Formats: sequence, structure tokens, C-alpha cells
Amino acid sequence: MSSEDLERYETEIELALYKEYRSVLSLFRYVVETERRFYLANSVELEVKTSEKGLDYVEVTLKDAWVWDMYRPQRLVNKVRVITFRDVNVEEIASV
Repeated sequence: MSSEDLERYETEIELALYKEYRSVLSLFRYVVETERRFYLANSVELEVKTSEKGLDYVEVTLKDAWVWDMYRPQRLVNKVRVITFRDVNVEEIASV
């Protein structure tokens, strides 16, 4: 497989993922962005905790979620738990 074939394949996957995102967006209440992933969810719980070394981190629990990840075979998940030392953005999706 050439690098052009691989690039074309990844572009097609990203386009399909974007189309899937657009079609499922209305089913969710929140958009959640972490440094590694982008999620849609219907329930979001954030908890700031402190590690044994004194560093603050965020534990995010998402229920009824969709994960933006082009390499995941299953993007709809019942529950996701994310632990991060970085920023987490949560936005409520406006009802149309």
C-alpha cells in the first residue's frame, strides 16, 4: 500500500466519521472534549481529585456516549471513564 493509498483511506474514514457524527449529534445532550478524544454524551459527571503526589486531576464519567475515534470498531458505549491531568471542555448542545 502506497502512502497515497493510506492517505486516501484515512481521508475516507474521517469523512465517514464526520457524517456519522452529524447523523447522531441530535441524540446527545453534551459535547465533551479532552486532550485525547471528543465525545457526545447524555450524562456527564466531573470530579476534581488530588493524586498521592499532590497533583490535581479530573475524572470524567460519561454515560450513553459516542466516541470520535476513527479506529474504534464500536463508537457507541454505555459508560466511559476518563482520567486526565489536562483541561476538559463540556458544552451543552442547544436544542433546536
